[in-house]
Amino acid sequence: MQTRQPLVDSPNGAVELSNEEIARYSRHLIMPEVALEGQKKLKQARVLTIGAGGLGSPLSLYLAAAGVGTIGIVDFDVVDESNLQRQIIHGTSDVGRPKMESARDRLNDINPNVNVVAYEEALSSENALDIFADFDVIVDGTDNFPTRYLVNDACVLLGKPNVYGSIFRFEGQASVFYAEEGPCYRCLYPEPPPPGLVPSCAEGGVLGILPGAIGTIQATETVKLILGIGEPLIGRLLLYDALGMRFREMKLRKDPNCPVCGENPTVTELIDYQEFCGIPQAAAAEQENRVPEISVQELKAQMESGDIQVLDVREPYEYEIGNLGVPLIPLNELPERYEELDKDKPLAIHCRSGARSANAVKLLKERGFENVYNVSGGILAWSEEIDPSIPQY
Repeated sequence: MQTRQPLVDSPNGAVELSNEEIARYSRHLIMPEVALEGQKKLKQARVLTIGAGGLGSPLSLYLAAAGVGTIGIVDFDVVDESNLQRQIIHGTSDVGRPKMESARDRLNDINPNVNVVAYEEALSSENALDIFADFDVIVDGTDNFPTRYLVNDACVLLGKPNVYGSIFRFEGQASVFYAEEGPCYRCLYPEPPPPGLVPSCAEGGVLGILPGAIGTIQATETVKLILGIGEPLIGRLLLYDALGMRFREMKLRKDPNCPVCGENPTVTELIDYQEFCGIPQAAAAEQENRVPEISVQELKAQMESGDIQVLDVREPYEYEIGNLGVPLIPLNELPERYEELDKDKPLAIHCRSGARSANAVKLLKERGFENVYNVSGGILAWSEEIDPSIPQY
C-alpha cells in the first residue's frame, strides 16, 4: 500500500465514533489501511460536490455510506422525469422537487450521521471562493465548460484538490487536478471548445449506467485523498470506454505556462466564465444569423389547410419514438437529397428542439430555397402545445 500525506489531519480528541458508527463502519475498521483513525478522518472530512445529477448521485451516495462527516452539495435544479434514467439519488416520487431536497433526504436516509450542507444556488465567480473555502475536497460533477473552468480556477486559487469526472454517450473521464502536486484542468484543456461544438448529454445522450462507473471512481479518489492512501489520479487522466469495456490512461504534465497554475499566472482571481467560453458572443452571433421561424401553432394551422410541406431532419431511431407523419431526411443526408423537396412550396423543417432544423434551413437557403422555416421548439414544442400523445425524450 502506498501512503501519502492525508488531506485531513489526524483527528483530535473531539472526534469519536459511537457504538452505532463502529457497527456501521466495521468493514472499514478491520482494514489496516483505514482502521479507527482513518474512519475518524472520514468523519472529520468536509467534501463539496458540484451538482446532484448523474455524477453527483453515485459519488455522494458512496461518500455518505463511507462516513464522510460533512457533504456539501451545490445544485439549483429540479428533478425531471428524464433524470431518473441515470440520477439514482432521485426517485419517481421526487419529480418536480428541488434536487437539493431530494438528495439531502436520500443521503440522510443512507447515513443519518452525515451532515448535508445545501447550497441551492448557481455556482458563480461571486460565490465560489466563499463556498469552497470551508471544504477539504471539491468534486466536480458538472456538465458544462464554464462551470468546469470556474471550479478549476477556484480550486487552484484556494489550494484545493479538484476531483474531476465527465461523461458522454458511452465514454467517461476521471482525474484529480491538484495544482499543489500536479497539473490543473487548464493544463489539459487550455482553451474551451467553441460553443455548440461539443454536444451535451441532452443532445447526444448518455448510457444511464455510465455515471455510476465514473462517479464511483470520483468517490474512491476522494476517500483516498482524505486517508492519504494509494496512488491518486494526480497527473493522470483515466479514460473509460463502456462499449469496449476498456480503461486507458494518459499521463498529464503541469504546464509551466498555464495561466492559473503556471510559473507566471495571469489569472489571479475568478473571471467571467461565460464570456471566457464564448457563450455571449455565440448567442449574439446566433441572434444576428437567426433563420425564419414558424411556431407549432402556425404550423398546425397550415398543415390543416395543406399550404405547407413539412420535413423531419432527425435520425430514424428518433423518428420511431414519435413523429408527425411527415417525410424524414436526416440532416446529414440532406445535402444529397434536398432535390426530393418542392422548391416552390413553403417548407417547414423540424427536429427535436430546433437546433438541427435551423442548420437545415440555412443549408436549403444556400441551395435556393426561399420560403423555408424552422419550427421553433421542434417536436418537443409540438408535444407540449399540440399533441401530448407524442412522447418527449
